[in-house]
Amino acid sequence: QVQFVESGGGLVQPGGSLRLSCAGSGSILSISAMGWYRQAPGKQRELVARITSGGSTNYADSVKGRFTISRDNAKNTMYLQMNSLKPEDTAVYYCNAFGRVVGAGGFNAWGQGTQVTVSS
Repeated sequence: QVQFVESGGGLVQPGGSLRLSCAGSGSILSISAMGWYRQAPGKQRELVARITSGGSTNYADSVKGRFTISRDNAKNTMYLQMNSLKPEDTAVYYCNAFGRVVGAGGFNAWGQGTQVTVSS
């Protein structure tokens, strides 16, 4: 019973900023890695950014230098700070996390997504 919920999406003008959050709950023992994905209508879901338990980060070339991923381990929460937003960033953003659950086994969980729309 592990669940992640995204929040923080909305409408923003080009050049603006937005901060997304992904909060985990349930029987989480540990999280190995978390990542943000996005999907625009008619397009494939793509990895935007990811962060490991050790703090290593990776970014898609399209967002590098504009987006910053971070996480608060104590809260099982991940963030995505998005600056200098472009219309091409418009998509539903999903968070993903995998790790271990209390008791036995692991998890690979997805949130339901939050809409980000960049438009003038």
